[in-house]
Amino acid sequence: MNENPEAPKKKKSGWRWLVWLLLILIIGGGGFFYFKYLWVFSDGTKTGELNSLTYTGYIWKTYEGEIILTGYGSKQNSGSVQSKNFKFSVKDPEVALQLSKMTGYRVTVHYKEYKGALPWRGYEKAVVDYVNPDPAPASTVYDSEDTLFL
Repeated sequence: MNENPEAPKKKKSGWRWLVWLLLILIIGGGGFFYFKYLWVFSDGTKTGELNSLTYTGYIWKTYEGEIILTGYGSKQNSGSVQSKNFKFSVKDPEVALQLSKMTGYRVTVHYKEYKGALPWRGYEKAVVDYVNPDPAPASTVYDSEDTLFL
């Protein structure tokens, strides 16, 4: 039978630790990739004048656009009007066709914003997925009948 009950045990190999380390790295990398590139960080609409829409790219051709958003200036320059640009990408060619017909006009677009850009999705973090077909009304500061000061 077994004459030596305290025979030396087999050494555990480092393979088990390597497998666990690789598993943790794969799960961590997958989680990082998901939250950086696939998880929708913001979802909303923007209205402004469509300045440009281009079809560009070296390997993956994507539609890239820019809307000029107008608004009020900072408190330091009260009463002044300043603009801000909203840069976006478009994945759907039908949405891009709609936008190309509206260049130079006020448009309202729905977008999804991600924390990172993927080359086949576009260069920008914001991706437009819907265009409101009705023209956006011109913004007004106040009606002539409204009283500005009391």
